[in-house]
Amino acid sequence: MRKLLTRGGVVLVLLASSLTVGTPASARGIMDDPPTDKVVIDLVAMAGSGCRPGTADVAVSPDNTAFTTIYSDYLVQAGPGIPVTDGRRNCQLNVLVHAPAGYTFAIVKVDYRGYGLLNPGAVASARANYYFQGMTQSTFSNHPIAAPLDDNWMVTDEVPIASVVWHPCGELRNLNINTELRLSRGRSTDTNFLTMDSTDGSIQTMYHLAWQPCP
Repeated sequence: MRKLLTRGGVVLVLLASSLTVGTPASARGIMDDPPTDKVVIDLVAMAGSGCRPGTADVAVSPDNTAFTTIYSDYLVQAGPGIPVTDGRRNCQLNVLVHAPAGYTFAIVKVDYRGYGLLNPGAVASARANYYFQGMTQSTFSNHPIAAPLDDNWMVTDEVPIASVVWHPCGELRNLNINTELRLSRGRSTDTNFLTMDSTDGSIQTMYHLAWQPCP
């Protein structure tokens, strides 16, 4: 039976706030806590076989430490009688984060979550990347998801603090979030499926210095 997956609206907000170009704010002073003013995030566009219009959304955590993307129809499946094309789905979300005046932010961690029913022999993976408009597109990360599985799954991308890219102060640059699920039946003779339920990006736990004041 599928277990409940908690969707805490926490991760992506921090991601977007961490991208400022120029002299590192660490040379100017770093905040231990996020700004208290409200952070607003807009879902500008969505496209892809894993997120038809109306099947994805974004939410900001109340404490401004993150934001979450939520999917309601992001599913791959493989097995007897199932077309091979059903084993690949992708989604590109274009979001705009409005950081409080005088602050910038950086992506330091992203959690990808979902649920899977994978029988022995099935082969599954989750791929992802994210980048800001006008900046170099990052390389896709690829995370194998091992079978057998009948449970929630989660994989994490972490950005080393030395590699964090800061959003330019005073500019509005959309954040592109690309994800992809792949599944093949492999040696399995049964039906398999994998979902993407939410994508969390957070700096709350390990990178408290990611929020920085603009010069």
